[in-house]
Amino acid sequence: MKIKNPILTGFHPDPSIIRVDDTYYIANSTFEWFPGVRLHQSKDLLNWELLPSPLSTKTLLDMKGNPSSGGIWAPDLSYADGKFWLVYTDVKVTEGAFKDMTNYLTTAENILGPWSDPIKLNGVGFDASLFHDDDGRKYLVQQTWDHREYKHPFNGITLTEFDTATMKLKPQTARTIYTGTDVKLVEGPHLYKINGYYYLFAAEGGTVYTHQEVVARSKTLDAYSFETDPDGAFITNFDTPKFELQKQGHGALVNTPEGEWYYASLCGRPWHHSTESITDPRGWCTLGRETSLQKVYWNDNGWPKVEGGTGGQIYIDLPQGVTAQTKSTVNDQFDDFTSSELSPNWNTLRVPFSDYFGEVGNGKLSLIGRGSLANTHEVSMIARRWQHFYFEAETKVKFDPFSYQQMAGLTNFYNDRHWSFVFITYDEQKGRVIEVAENNRGQYRSLLQENAIQVPDNIEYIWLKTIVEKQFYHYEYSFDGQQYTRIPVKLDAKILSDDYVLQSYGGFFTGAFVGLACIDYSGYELTAEFTHFRYRENINQQK
Repeated sequence: MKIKNPILTGFHPDPSIIRVDDTYYIANSTFEWFPGVRLHQSKDLLNWELLPSPLSTKTLLDMKGNPSSGGIWAPDLSYADGKFWLVYTDVKVTEGAFKDMTNYLTTAENILGPWSDPIKLNGVGFDASLFHDDDGRKYLVQQTWDHREYKHPFNGITLTEFDTATMKLKPQTARTIYTGTDVKLVEGPHLYKINGYYYLFAAEGGTVYTHQEVVARSKTLDAYSFETDPDGAFITNFDTPKFELQKQGHGALVNTPEGEWYYASLCGRPWHHSTESITDPRGWCTLGRETSLQKVYWNDNGWPKVEGGTGGQIYIDLPQGVTAQTKSTVNDQFDDFTSSELSPNWNTLRVPFSDYFGEVGNGKLSLIGRGSLANTHEVSMIARRWQHFYFEAETKVKFDPFSYQQMAGLTNFYNDRHWSFVFITYDEQKGRVIEVAENNRGQYRSLLQENAIQVPDNIEYIWLKTIVEKQFYHYEYSFDGQQYTRIPVKLDAKILSDDYVLQSYGGFFTGAFVGLACIDYSGYELTAEFTHFRYRENINQQK
């Protein structure tokens, strides 16, 4: 049995990995999706269990109005003094010269919480992490943002001492310890003390196909004291364009009880249309940036190296002492909404699910119509990650609109500017109809128009389904839950990828979601009733 990459499929970027006794934990970025910070735990680095997210209240996180791809950037999870420490960033501005943000700290004695009220740290830069030195002192290590147009915006890695007595930073101690290489865009720092050296791991090159991770070290934490590994990048796929894993870089280091080392990194798995070059464009990562794991060794000069070379490997060895076992996979999610709480797989945009948006339980999900899918303040939607290239998702919905301004159904969603939607709405001539629409770079198109599918008057419930087949996807409907009819619209999946969004817009850090939504921008708050949702991997379709 080997560990196969990626270990966390679908949108799981910027992994921060730690080990506490015999349990490993990974925290991932969630950006504008609520709750904030995705947490998993594992005993063997092979099987990962999803845990409740720590930032699950508006006290800890309120992102209403945040731009897409704002919000939670690169959380840092650590353990010291008998408790977990979580540093996270809430980014409020993503476009232009500024990156307005606030870095916070919360702690908990148990990974399941409760987590303390947030402590405001600073806004110097994003990707902040907390380093616990062996002398008891603590330091915040972070990317540093420079808005001045005549300077590079990524102005090195800043170290600032943290006072545990006051639980505040000591700004007078701030200093730049590393400026990176000529690849630029140095970010994502994590600091470790190993064999008398301070090792700084940092990402460079931007979180695209030029991405890489570098390592620097120093005997002290003095300003500008860190020297980069002379062999070059620690991990990168810039020079391996045909490898299945791409974009590896930003991540964190962990050791096992037996003294082995592993590195968790973000990665992407691009695909191409048959008409496209495999190198330009390098591809479309509809599953977003995922989490990979690579085995690490230390060379004779004391530098960490990735086994198999800087490009990494698809299959890596299990840790010593771990017996071979079957990897558990969650390929099927069925939700009949019997619980009064949403399952951890569900996410909402920017704010928590509440009775303002609807209610769940007793076999149904009621969604109250709010803003459109282009809204960044209030969207009545729950959604889960795409985690497979081939899957289908279906739901059963009851909705009786009286205006074309009212819509409810199933959506494939990237951000407020990039999504598609199969929905029940109202047409002045036909009454209730099923329509499909796409929002591409903010341009909305009704794809059926006069061919919108009329719903018979005697139909109460409508089944809606999406089938994703890697490069393309489509929608289907049924009036009895047995016989489905394909809607003759073929949609290009690349529109729901970081890589496509990057071509026209600065926010490109998440991944595709599939979800349930209800819109009523007339303000009459019409409610839709969903009675089940199913997500199922289509193994037989994979090639």
